[in-house]
Amino acid sequence: MFNMKAKHRKTLAVIFVKPTMANIKFSDIESLVVALGGKIREGDGSRVVLELSGTREYAHRPHPGKEAKKYMIEKIREWLTGLEVKP
Repeated sequence: MFNMKAKHRKTLAVIFVKPTMANIKFSDIESLVVALGGKIREGDGSRVVLELSGTREYAHRPHPGKEAKKYMIEKIREWLTGLEVKP
């Protein structure tokens, strides 16, 4: 469907693993969205807007760590499922 690098395919697969993993770097999720043809917009503070196929998902960059929280991964999984993006 999309011309993704192996790293992006791996990130997409890990997002869909259940139980939800807690070691996915948020920067890898951002990179995946861009690889899928989306955009990343900066908001206030750590707020980020992920845009893909005319939809938006709002998130906060994790800090001080780099890994996305489980609830955020689950939220992104639901968003991607709604857009029919699957591993």
